[in-house]
Amino acid sequence: MSPSRGRSSAGRGAEPGRESRGARAGRAGRSDRSPDGRRRLRTVDETSAGGLVVHPETGAAALIGRLDRRGRLLWSLPKGHIEAGETAEQAAVREVQEETGIIGEVLAPLGTIDFWFVAEDRRVHKTVHHYLMRALGGELCDEDVEVSEVAWVPLDELEGRLAYADERRLIRHAADLLEETA
Repeated sequence: MSPSRGRSSAGRGAEPGRESRGARAGRAGRSDRSPDGRRRLRTVDETSAGGLVVHPETGAAALIGRLDRRGRLLWSLPKGHIEAGETAEQAAVREVQEETGIIGEVLAPLGTIDFWFVAEDRRVHKTVHHYLMRALGGELCDEDVEVSEVAWVPLDELEGRLAYADERRLIRHAADLLEETA
């Protein structure tokens, strides 16, 4: 729809003195559409943190399983958004505990994963900081509503279990880091 033929909110119950979204966008020199007519998505940056938490006695790592849109169980490292006032390390410890029930401590940075995806009305640029962690206590549980299952998985089985290539890449050097921090 061209700007000259755009819909007006006049006579359609709009509040007096309020402009339509299209009028505001046009006034600011922006459009919800690209030059070829496709809808533009706003871009947002999100930062999360999580970790590979390892049991000190068994050497197994806690993983979470989430169901995707197709109903498949996808295993991954626990992680989540960094809250206001939190460091990435603090968020990693909190998220691991919320999603697995395990209390952990950060041993070393494991690496960062940076990726893009589209969600509803926006393009998301996501950065996830991962840490190698030692389990200090707690009980493995899947009480978080976002998590379908949790499991202790031996380190040598992680690559076969993790759904995401970037996470498999991160855990490849975890054994070396564990030796360095022992």
